[in-house]
Amino acid sequence: IAGLQPDAIDPDMLDEELPLDAGLGIEASADLKERLAAHLDDPAVALDGGAVRRVHTAAMQVLCAFFRSRAEHGRSTELASCSEPLRDAARLLGLGGTLGLGSNEPTVDGRETKNPVEKAA
Repeated sequence: IAGLQPDAIDPDMLDEELPLDAGLGIEASADLKERLAAHLDDPAVALDGGAVRRVHTAAMQVLCAFFRSRAEHGRSTELASCSEPLRDAARLLGLGGTLGLGSNEPTVDGRETKNPVEKAA
């Protein structure tokens, strides 16, 4: 989705980063939706996902809906900090682009990396 790249967001428009909880399990999805809904009309939002250690697909759906809804209304949204579990979940679900994380295939020194879960399958 256009307009979701972090470098396109004016840092002066951001009041603060909104921290995401460490546990974004299915039981946290309704609360996450409510927390994010309060910021739907903010001109620019930066989410801090650096503390996320556990994430469920339902929480990823909430995050994607938030990003898409804001983009449809021309509002800037970024994931300013992203933990490895959150980044892995986005990559495995093909949501890296939607969340402004760029490529769904991370590389290390130009070599493609694979998640251990993928190797076991």
